[in-house]
Amino acid sequence: MMQYDLIIVGGGAAGFFTAINVAENNPKLKIAILERGKEVLSKVRVSGGGRCNVTHAEFIPNELTKNYPRGEKELKGPFHTFMTGDTMEWFDNRGVALKIEEDGRIFPVSDSSQTIIDCFLKEAKRLQIEILKSHAVKNFSKEEDSWILKTNQGDFSTKKLMIATGSNPKIWNLLENLNHTIVEAVPSLFTFNIKDSRIKDLPGVATNASVKVRNSKLSSEGPLLITHWGMSGPAILKLSAWGAIELNAFDYNFEIEVNWLQFYKAQEIVSELKELKDANAKQQVHKYAQFELPKRLWQSLVAASGINNDTRWADVNKFQLKTLSEQLTQSIFQVKGKSTFKEEFVTAGGVDLKEVNFKTFESKKYQNLYFAGEVLNIDAITGGFNFQNAWTGAYIAAQAITSK
Repeated sequence: MMQYDLIIVGGGAAGFFTAINVAENNPKLKIAILERGKEVLSKVRVSGGGRCNVTHAEFIPNELTKNYPRGEKELKGPFHTFMTGDTMEWFDNRGVALKIEEDGRIFPVSDSSQTIIDCFLKEAKRLQIEILKSHAVKNFSKEEDSWILKTNQGDFSTKKLMIATGSNPKIWNLLENLNHTIVEAVPSLFTFNIKDSRIKDLPGVATNASVKVRNSKLSSEGPLLITHWGMSGPAILKLSAWGAIELNAFDYNFEIEVNWLQFYKAQEIVSELKELKDANAKQQVHKYAQFELPKRLWQSLVAASGINNDTRWADVNKFQLKTLSEQLTQSIFQVKGKSTFKEEFVTAGGVDLKEVNFKTFESKKYQNLYFAGEVLNIDAITGGFNFQNAWTGAYIAAQAITSK
């Protein structure tokens, strides 16, 4: 039986970050990463469209936590210990230059996730961390002061065990066998499938909007992107994250109300439309987009209001003005189903946060059992926040592992 001081199950972002920080703190420890796949860091490779959105430029812990539908309260303390600025410094110290983009997302200057992967592999090699691929863990159990792991390639013994397997149902089942509570996983970041004549010919059109789910308290605002299958963009993705559990309960069949003018009310817009009618009497309504809306979207909403292409402002009646104001501020769309957002499949669910000590990321039920990343019931909106959770948890766990 192979014996180690620390075994990390899961060769992803949280697993590597734990291993490297533990080895730097105590180079004498014998450390192994067990990865069930043929490749490590595969999710890092595809994240951010292959550019790896490392973290986000939010440097106030209490503000940063507001991006986590699950984990907001628990991460406040940890973010005071290791945060976005610490992440940037960590990579900078290892020769990885990062840049902040306009929307706050942080990427390697190289615009390639391979830069992050190379950094981790180089550090792991330098620190003599063993990386064992194609090692699927079948079971693990506590025997006296050690953890015994049974894999498809033999048995292992370790003093300390880190679980960093992300959303892996098999590992969650093994943790349930150890009496850990697992919150059922449901999809978190996803786009909305909508078939509607108003947006059918508008894929690629983007604008700022506010969106709310009808018969619910869920709402959000921000850039909304019309796609071939429906709607995406930050406004929709935020809704999907905050509403992960509720939208799952709706079986992804619900109505949304879109305000294409964000914060204007229908009544306010009726007044503005009347002014447009007086000022542009001879002009065709559909010809010039108003309210800084994309032209194709404006034309679609005008058509949906029963106003023909050759109708001039002077000829628009009261009913059409009222209908247009409602299309602009209260467009109702039927959502039927969801699609995964790129390759960045994120779930809400995992180890119940009440069973974890967030000063150490150690299990409250078992000594020397640690968790980091998405194996916990923590998830975030898109923008580098899920990675920051992984870095923070892994870093704090590494400090705890080496201080004992």
